[in-house]
Amino acid sequence: MKGVTVLGSTGSIGVSTLDVIARHPDRYRIVALTANRNVDDLYRQCLQFRPDYAVMADEQSADHLQGRLQAEAPTIQVLSGVDGLEHVSQLPEANYVMAAIVGAAGLLPALSAVRAGKRLLLANKEALVVSGQLFMDEAAQHGAEILPIDSEHNAIFQCMPAGYAKGFDGVGVRRILLTASGGPFRQTDMQELARVLPEQACAHPNWSMGRKISVDSATMMNKGLEVIEACWLFHTRPERIKVVLHPQSIIHSMVEYTDGSVLAQMGNPDMRTPIAHALAWPERIESGVSSLDLFEVARLDFEAPDRQRFPCLSLAYQAIEQGGTAPAILNAANEIAVAAFLDRRVGFMAIPKIIETALSTIPAIEPQSLDELLDVDAQTRIMAEQQISTLV
Repeated sequence: MKGVTVLGSTGSIGVSTLDVIARHPDRYRIVALTANRNVDDLYRQCLQFRPDYAVMADEQSADHLQGRLQAEAPTIQVLSGVDGLEHVSQLPEANYVMAAIVGAAGLLPALSAVRAGKRLLLANKEALVVSGQLFMDEAAQHGAEILPIDSEHNAIFQCMPAGYAKGFDGVGVRRILLTASGGPFRQTDMQELARVLPEQACAHPNWSMGRKISVDSATMMNKGLEVIEACWLFHTRPERIKVVLHPQSIIHSMVEYTDGSVLAQMGNPDMRTPIAHALAWPERIESGVSSLDLFEVARLDFEAPDRQRFPCLSLAYQAIEQGGTAPAILNAANEIAVAAFLDRRVGFMAIPKIIETALSTIPAIEPQSLDELLDVDAQTRIMAEQQISTLV
């Protein structure tokens, strides 16, 4: 039986992970669950799965959870903060760690899991976007196994040949075709985008996701971050990754080979598929996802992304081509800009402007340590907030 720590268990990925695990009580045991400040949901999850540990973002939330668990599950140890997250990411009894904390906040616990040599089920794309080379170097040094959870990267992983880490040319791969739904504004009149409300941006046509990632999908920054993540996961350059709009979200991504073959991974848009794949790999297990009905789907459409409509995609390509800390700057500015939009402090089209200003203002360096990366991240957030204050 494999022990599993779920970082971010009350979010959409965490909930889907627990749904898959609940279907296989003979294979998996929950060792630790973590949440931000959602005490109610984590309390219910603790009663259902009886982990050894639960972690909240702050001491107040942890104390609240501990008090509620005292009568019914007093053996669960409740921890708090980054230290608590890092602790449960390294537990000897946890074979697998699901990294599903949104944003750069998920970097340190994911890195802790890597340093402990775990199988890391990586749903937090920002960890690789921010720390890229450092993260991959740590994984290689400690023998950690990184399996992607994003539906696109998991699809690519399923379609890739063995030995791709040695280079695409050596294994006959021409390029990656990274699919994107286009989000809720793929056909919205350009003049209307400036008046978009958070509720509209969060209404994804195909996927059920958290608010931040939903906005990223609406701007296509999510796809830009996935391009950066794919460069690190699959050891390739951005020019060998082509983004393809596919509004049905049935083909999750493709790999094109030098002989002209294109392998595609298909399925219903349900995150339980990549989660089940990564949990059981190289085996296959039941995920709870219904069979794909191609007669009901009826058609599959593809189109090129409109870079004018989605400037965030171009900014992401710019950042990964620039290298160094540029992707970390991109990510930090985006997190601040998206939060401001969700708080109704700036408009939808201000998001790419804030990011572009950060990329053009803050010098990108080659980081020698995690501390340098975190300093750049903090500096970018301060500058982005200052810029937002001038727009309000």
